[in-house]
Amino acid sequence: MKIQSASANFLNQTQQTNNKLAEQLATGKKVNTAADDAAALQIIDRLTSQQNGFSQAVSNAYDGISYTQVSEANLSGVNDAVSRIQELSIQAGNGALTDNDRAALQEEVVQLQSQISETFENASFAGKPLFDGQAVSFQVGADANTNQTVNSTDGSFASALSTIDISTQAGAQAAIDISKQANDEINAQRAELGAFQNTLASTIKGLGTQQENIAASQSRIQDTDYALAISQQVSNDILAQSSVALRGQANQSAESILGLL
Repeated sequence: MKIQSASANFLNQTQQTNNKLAEQLATGKKVNTAADDAAALQIIDRLTSQQNGFSQAVSNAYDGISYTQVSEANLSGVNDAVSRIQELSIQAGNGALTDNDRAALQEEVVQLQSQISETFENASFAGKPLFDGQAVSFQVGADANTNQTVNSTDGSFASALSTIDISTQAGAQAAIDISKQANDEINAQRAELGAFQNTLASTIKGLGTQQENIAASQSRIQDTDYALAISQQVSNDILAQSSVALRGQANQSAESILGLL
């Protein structure tokens, strides 16, 4: 009877082991619950949380790149308009032109001034004004205060551009200086946006490397070693079959003893 009891216990143990191995093979994870390995599960949870944080940080960084691209595109349009105003100003400085000629040139300047003003007043990214002069920060890390910040122009130089009047030769001379200064400010802002975009791209690359390292660490702790699990399953099946055979022999022996009584 003791043999039968021991055999039954051993068979239960092999069945439990087989169930655990089957779960590992089915899920691809050797740690599925705290019962498998409580300490490992805590580490896995922390790594998962960190991985999720990095994923969101990458998403934020891409938003930052999109923000700078939209800002730069709008400034590029403004720069083209200012360059055209400068060209018209130089043309208006030609003494061979009549007042009517300069008045015609001024009409185009007025249209360009309106275009520039509209850009600075209405340009936005996802509903956020692009040119309100406020610094914009993007959370690009899993920890607090891991931010990247870019300063936006308030388009104050647009007010100077709005005063340009090339209907006179003197006005044309003043317009050349104003438009040149505006171009310098626009180019400086575009350069800052370009540098910020490159910084974010580098940050994304670094975050990607960290994600890969965390994923590798998590895999080593969590993922099933299929070759090992299958080997263990085969060994466990052999033990289970042996236990069944031993139990059968014990039953036969018990029946033989009872037959003699």
